[in-house]
Amino acid sequence: MITQLAAIQHHLHQQPETLWGCFQGTTINHLALLTHSSLLVSSFSSPSSSSLSSSSSRSPLSHYLSVNYVDHFASETKTIVGHNLEPTPWHVFPTKKFEDETKYSRTSKIIQCSYLTCGRSSLDNVQQKNNVTVSSPKAEKCPEFFHWIHRDLEPWSKSRISFDRMMKAKEFASLRVVIIGGKLYVDYYYACVQSRAMFTVWGLLQLLRRYPGKVPDVDLMFDCMDKPIVNRTEHGSKPLPVFRYCTTPDFFDIPFPDWSFWGWSEINIKPWDLEFKSIEEGSGKQKWPKKSPFAYWKGNPDVVSPIRTELLQCNDTNQWGAQIMRQDWVQEAKAGFEKSKLSNQCNHRYKIYAEGYAWSVSLKYILSCGSLPLIITPKYEDFFSRGLFPKENYWPIPPFDLCQSIKFAVDWGNSHPTEAEAMGNKAQNFMKSLSMDRVYDYMFHLISEYARLLDFKPVRPSSALEVCVDSLLCFADEKQREFLEMSTSFPSPSSPCQIQPPDSDVIEKWIEEKKKIIDKVQGVA
Repeated sequence: MITQLAAIQHHLHQQPETLWGCFQGTTINHLALLTHSSLLVSSFSSPSSSSLSSSSSRSPLSHYLSVNYVDHFASETKTIVGHNLEPTPWHVFPTKKFEDETKYSRTSKIIQCSYLTCGRSSLDNVQQKNNVTVSSPKAEKCPEFFHWIHRDLEPWSKSRISFDRMMKAKEFASLRVVIIGGKLYVDYYYACVQSRAMFTVWGLLQLLRRYPGKVPDVDLMFDCMDKPIVNRTEHGSKPLPVFRYCTTPDFFDIPFPDWSFWGWSEINIKPWDLEFKSIEEGSGKQKWPKKSPFAYWKGNPDVVSPIRTELLQCNDTNQWGAQIMRQDWVQEAKAGFEKSKLSNQCNHRYKIYAEGYAWSVSLKYILSCGSLPLIITPKYEDFFSRGLFPKENYWPIPPFDLCQSIKFAVDWGNSHPTEAEAMGNKAQNFMKSLSMDRVYDYMFHLISEYARLLDFKPVRPSSALEVCVDSLLCFADEKQREFLEMSTSFPSPSSPCQIQPPDSDVIEKWIEEKKKIIDKVQGVA
C-alpha cells in the first residue's frame, strides 16, 4: 500500500493536472477526477468499447490510477438502494446482493447517479419553469390530529435539541436527512428493506417541490424499519429524537408518513391518491345491503405476529362470521397481482385490521373501503391513526377472546345496519380527507416545529450526498420509476394548512374519552 501511495504521489508531481483534483478537498469534491474522464464512466459500462482506446493517449499509470481510484471510490459510496450498506442490526434482513449488475455497470451507476446528476437536474428545472404564480387563498385549518405534532415533540420543548443529542440518535438511525436552502442531503448508515428509503426520500423531495423556499433548514435522524426503539424508561432523562413510521406511548420515536404514500412497487400498490380513488370506486360497486355480511381479512400472517396467527383460527363464517385469507405475495407477484387488488377487497360489510410485525400500512386501505373497520386493539400508532375514534369511524376489537369479539361485532352490525354503515362511511371519509395535500402539510409542520427546537445551525455533513429528483430516479428500476413519477408533486397554489397551537389538554381528553368507549365496548362483548 505504501508503494502504491508513493507511486501516486510521484505521478501527482509529474502530472498534477490529471489526478490532483480527485485527491484534494472533501469527499464530495473527489469527483473532480471525472471532469477529465467522462469517457472513464462510459468505459465501465462497456470495457471493450472504443472509449478505452480513446484513453490510450493518456499514460498507462494515469489510466491505471484513475480506474482503480474510481472503482475504490464507488465501493465506498453508500446509496439509496443499498450499495455498500449492511441491514440494520435491530431488524436484520437479507443483504441485497445486486447480482444482476456487473462490476463495471454498478460502478458506473453509483458514480453517475451519486455525483454527476444533481447539478443538471432537468425535472426540477422544468418544474420551476412551469410554476405559475397564483394568489394564495387563506389557508384552511389543519385536521385535529395535527395536535399530535406538538405532543410528539414535547419531550424537547424545554431542553431543545443539541447537536450532540441529535448525533447520539445516530445509533438508532438508518439514515440522516439534512435540508439546507431547499436542497436535500442524505447520509446513509444502514440499508432499508425493499425500496423504503427510496420512496421515503422521494417524499421529502416532493415536499420541497410542493413548498419551495418554505421548508426550513433541518438536520434529523430517520429509521426506516418497523418498531420504535427509543423507549421512555431507558432514555427518559435525555430522550433521543428519531423519526420513523410509527410509535407507541412507551417510546419517544416521532411518527412520520410511511413510504407507501408514494407507492409500494414491490406489491403493486400505487401512490396514495390514486390507490384511494381506486378503492373508493371499487367499494361503490355494491351497496351496503348487498355486501357479504361477514368480517374479512387478507394478509400475511408469517411476520412474527401473534395476533395474526390467532386470527387464522377465526376463519369460519358460520361459527365466527369471519373469512380469513392468507396472502402469498410471492405467488401474487408471479400472477401479476390480479388477486391482490385492494379495490376488489371491499365486498364485505366488515374489514379486520390486525397489526403485523409492528404497525401495518394496510390500515389506511382497510379504512378506505367504506366497510365497518374492526380494529384489533393496536399497540402501535402511525401519524394519522391517532385521529380515529372508536364507535365513530371504527369498532374496537380486544386482543383477547378474538374470534368471539369479531362475531359479536358482526352480529351487532347486522342487527344495526344503519349505524354500522354510517361508521364505515365515516372511516372512508376520514381517509378521503387525508389527501396528499394533508400528508405534505403534516410533513411540513412536523419538520418546521422540529427545526425550531434545534439549538444549532444545520450544515451539510461532509459524508452526505445531495439527492435530487434526477439522482434518485437514476437509481430506480423501471417499475419504481413508474410509481415515483406517478406521485410527482408541483408547487402548491396555497400555503400549508394552519396548525393548532400546543394544547396538551386536548390530547388528554381524547385519550380519556377513547379509553372509556373501548372499555365499555369490551365490557359488553
